[in-house]
Amino acid sequence: MPEDPLANILRSKRETTRFQVLVEIAEHQPSIRQQEIADKLGVTPQAISEYVRVLAEEGYISAEGRGRYYVTHKGVEWVLNNAEVLEAYARHVRRDIIHQVVTWAAIADTDLKKGDSVGVYMKDGWLYAGKKPQTAMGMVANDAKEGDDVGVARLAGIIEHTEGKVEVAKVPRIERGGSSTIDSSRLASLAKTVDIVGAVGLEAYLALKKADLMPDMFYGAREGVIEAAFHGLRCLLLIVDEEFTDFLKRLETAGLSYTIHELVKE
Repeated sequence: MPEDPLANILRSKRETTRFQVLVEIAEHQPSIRQQEIADKLGVTPQAISEYVRVLAEEGYISAEGRGRYYVTHKGVEWVLNNAEVLEAYARHVRRDIIHQVVTWAAIADTDLKKGDSVGVYMKDGWLYAGKKPQTAMGMVANDAKEGDDVGVARLAGIIEHTEGKVEVAKVPRIERGGSSTIDSSRLASLAKTVDIVGAVGLEAYLALKKADLMPDMFYGAREGVIEAAFHGLRCLLLIVDEEFTDFLKRLETAGLSYTIHELVKE
C-alpha cells in the first residue's frame, strides 16, 4: 500500500472510490447490488464491477457467488487505516484552521466576563481559557465563574500542546496462557507512569484486575487511547496479542509515538 495514505486518499479519485466501494460492501455485505453502489457513488456499474474485480484480486474482498461479497481482514485493516488518516486530517482542520468560525467549550481558569479576551490552552487533556496570553486567543461568549464551562468565540492561532505517548503491552490469548502469564508487579509499576489505562480483551482486563488495577477504558479502548494521546495524556494499552499488530499500525497512521513493553513472566 502507499506510504502516504493521506495524499493518496485525498488526491486520487481512484483511491477515494476504492475506499467508498469497500465501505459500501462492508455496510451491506454479503448481498451487494453493484447498480446501487454505482448510483450512490455516481459512477457506472461497469466501473464498480472493475473495482470489485481488482479488490477481490488484491485480497481486500472475497466473493462467494454472484452478488455476494465480504470484506476480508486485509480490507477491514485498509479501511480502518485510511479512516484514521481522514479523521486526523479532519481533526487538523477543526483544531488548526477553522477556529474562528465556531464557539469552543473550555474550562474557565478564573472568573470571566462576556467579551473578555482570553488565551486558550491544553492542560491534563482539558481545554482551558484564562486571561494570560497564549498562542491561541479568543473572546469569551458568556459570563463564567472559575471552573465553569465557558464558550470561546473568534479563536485565532494554534492551541499549543504536546501529544501524549502510548505505552503498549500485549497479553497472550487464553490458549497461550492468558492473564496468568503477566507479571503483575511490572504491570502495576508501568501503570503508575501514565494518566490513562485501557484494556482490549478479557485477558487484558483480568491481568489488570490481578494487579489491583481497573482500566479507565475497556469498550472502545483503542479509539479512546488514541484520542486521549492526541489531547496530551500519556496512556497505557494492555491488549490481547492477536490485536496487537493492528493497533500499532493505527498508532503509526495517527502519527503517535509509542513504546512496547514485555510483561510476560520469564
